Amino acid sequence: MTAAQKGERLDRTLAQASDLSRSRLKNLILAGAVTVGQRTIRDPGHRVNAGDEISVTIPPDAPAEPQGEDIPLTIVHEDDALIVIDKPKGLVVHPAAGNQSGTLVNALIAHCGASLSGIGGVKRPGIVHRLDKDTTGLMVVAKTDKAHRALSAQFADHGRTGDLEREYLAFVWGAPDRPKGSVDAPLGRHPQARDKQAIRPDGREAVTHWELLEKYPGIDGKTVASLLACRLETGRTHQIRVHLAHLGHPLLGDDTYGPGFKTKAVHLSENGRQALQALGRQALHAHILGFQHPKTGDVLRFQSRLPDDLSSLRHSLSGVRQPAPRAAKT
Repeated sequence: MTAAQKGERLDRTLAQASDLSRSRLKNLILAGAVTVGQRTIRDPGHRVNAGDEISVTIPPDAPAEPQGEDIPLTIVHEDDALIVIDKPKGLVVHPAAGNQSGTLVNALIAHCGASLSGIGGVKRPGIVHRLDKDTTGLMVVAKTDKAHRALSAQFADHGRTGDLEREYLAFVWGAPDRPKGSVDAPLGRHPQARDKQAIRPDGREAVTHWELLEKYPGIDGKTVASLLACRLETGRTHQIRVHLAHLGHPLLGDDTYGPGFKTKAVHLSENGRQALQALGRQALHAHILGFQHPKTGDVLRFQSRLPDDLSSLRHSLSGVRQPAPRAAKT
């Protein structure tokens, strides 16, 4: 199609020239499905010029319900009520725009079949909590509606009156000046970047407790990075990533919340720089998960070792082989 009005917003121009809703067109623009001339435009507010050639690529309709896919899973525990998995990096938890297949949900449907809880909706059956695509580690998924309700109640309570325990291992730039502490700062959607979270006075309560485990020296002998254990008191989207950046110690490899710290890589050893470059993700791992079994009432507690990429990073940062990080207190 050709733009007819100079200076009109791209989404408005397309809405006037098609039978698609403006919100649908906005999502297509944000997804990179619209070009002006030969250039992909991802800004719905982009101003068009008379004579601009505009092209819209409309993806085929996705199936109403996600399909089972043969995706390997590392299963830590499974019974008739739930399944605990050790999620690898790069695996999105549930289908969404841009990720309609190849997700954990697709893998779970193939593995569990009809036994998966439906409370989470057709696109996220059984999902009680989430991990970011590139955060590795432990997740519990409900296989029955009763288990889903019980587990969701534990996560909503954040372990304040029950047995829920969530601890992450986080490699960060620099090191806090004390051995342990907490970040109590409410989180909400970033006012300018809709895919990010930010600390906001009108946000939802968010509390992260941290403990310093190890410090790593740079080539000048000064501490350049450290390893923290982070225990969640609440579980908001990107909580640890935002809170640690707020603390002044963003995660290594986190280009979203710590882009200004990339230059600190020059202070790493050559092995450290190579390990960080090979990592290609935020250095965060869901290390410990504990909860009360919704059927038996038993307290289950699982621990996941660092995956190979983070273990390699740790070894490269420290320069010496060290034992695995200490287990959390029982």
